Amino acid sequence: MSLRLAIPSEGALAKGAERFMASCGLKVSRASSRRYTAAVPAMPGLVALYQRQSDITSEIDGESADVGLVGLDRFRESRREGGDTILIVEDLGFGKSSLELAVPDAWVDVTTVYDLADLAMEFKNRGRELRIATKYPRLVKRFLNRRGINYFSMVHASGGLEAAPVMGYADMIADITATGVTLRENRLRPLLDGAVIQSQAALVGNARLLAVLPERLSLVRELLERVEASLRARRFQRISANIPGESPESVARMVMSRRELAGIEGPTVANVFTDDGLNWFNVQVVVRKNDLIAAVDHFRSIGGSGITVNEASYAFRSRCESFDRLLHSLEPYRNGQEPRSGPQ
Repeated sequence: MSLRLAIPSEGALAKGAERFMASCGLKVSRASSRRYTAAVPAMPGLVALYQRQSDITSEIDGESADVGLVGLDRFRESRREGGDTILIVEDLGFGKSSLELAVPDAWVDVTTVYDLADLAMEFKNRGRELRIATKYPRLVKRFLNRRGINYFSMVHASGGLEAAPVMGYADMIADITATGVTLRENRLRPLLDGAVIQSQAALVGNARLLAVLPERLSLVRELLERVEASLRARRFQRISANIPGESPESVARMVMSRRELAGIEGPTVANVFTDDGLNWFNVQVVVRKNDLIAAVDHFRSIGGSGITVNEASYAFRSRCESFDRLLHSLEPYRNGQEPRSGPQ
């Protein structure tokens, strides 16, 4: 039995998804851009299904796929209320963007959602509602309603939203932006507090399928082990240096004098066999990338030489935390209970 992983076939997340899979040691082998299925040689039980990002959540809801890579914004917008699709990993480290409420530059007095509430009342008093063009009506409506804004209408648009106010079929927009350049080029600006959701690529899955199919759950564990360890490794580097000393213990004490630079658990110290009559020891530590230069300087200060730095491909812990969280989420399904519905 295979694990079916839906990944975006087009759009902003498509290339990022393939790069992410490769960075986890799971390079996708797609025979042709016209093929909608692909193999993952490093994990024979995993099959990649290329889908439009806007369809991935509904495909998983409909049990046509088991898990999928999708934007958090798309997941929260299109997931079925009370359905079985759940978040497994909320942030995969790519596809950062923000769903923003944006108004025409000409609205000089409208800079916050509070100002927008006053404007919506003005429109109502004139006999019509404020019109907002967006591809995310569910998220935008929820965001505005929670802030006491109820007098507006949603205008669905499938093309470029930025032209909506100029063309006259909407007064303002709510759209995904990564840099804000397109908004500025179309004489639009985001409200200061108008970020509806901060989004990024996420891993989602059908909890009911995973709970009742142990073979697929086992494959999900393998996938999560790779994903979690790869994401964690991005924060660390391995430093190795040769340091002179009287004994492994004395060298370890020198390294440990800066505990924050002495590795996650502590340094690894091993004999170096030389013909110069000196006692040299090779020390290896894993440190956060932000601490790299400080760690190099520390090694130098205690006589270190031959200092090398290597990237870590994976950083595993004693347990896979994301898989443990998934198992907890599956308990209601395993116990025959209906999970609590509602937005995630």
